[in-house]
Amino acid sequence: MTEVNPKPKSKTPMLMVVVFVLPVVLAYFALQFDWFNKASTNRGELLSPTLDLTPVSSDLEAKWRLLYVMPQNCSASCENALYSINQIWVALGKESDRVEPLVLLTEDSERPENTEMNNHPHIQVLTTSRQNVNKVFKDGATDGIFIVDTLGNIILKYSLKQQQEEAIQQSRDILADLRKVLKLSRIG
Repeated sequence: MTEVNPKPKSKTPMLMVVVFVLPVVLAYFALQFDWFNKASTNRGELLSPTLDLTPVSSDLEAKWRLLYVMPQNCSASCENALYSINQIWVALGKESDRVEPLVLLTEDSERPENTEMNNHPHIQVLTTSRQNVNKVFKDGATDGIFIVDTLGNIILKYSLKQQQEEAIQQSRDILADLRKVLKLSRIG
């Protein structure tokens, strides 16, 4: 009598399931149950929805902008902001022609000649009414440095810093974000 050897079971189908199906199932559950931190790489506050700058500047050319709204009294944080946007523009080097540092002045803003702006001739000044600024910011806070895209959308906000060391560190963050958007954008 001869013994019939049963056919050895193949492990290939099980291995295929483990290699191809298991990662898909694990990814699905990771997304459904938030098993990971959804991180962003920008260092500023992403404005959602974006703010539209066109009520103030509908005729400006398509450039990226570092925007600052001049307050009534230019304190230390204001002086730091003016210094920062100028230094960021200088640090961009060959990319600086794609970016414009812009300060919005209203009728109740501190006059530029009384501020740090005298030392920074590259900062552009745009005079507008407080009503237009309120339309843009929807009566929200204008205290910060903003990045504006080439279409006039305000996309990122950075809070103002009182201490110069903190302002310098924040300038590095703004520069990193600005370099990133300039690298990804072919416009402006």
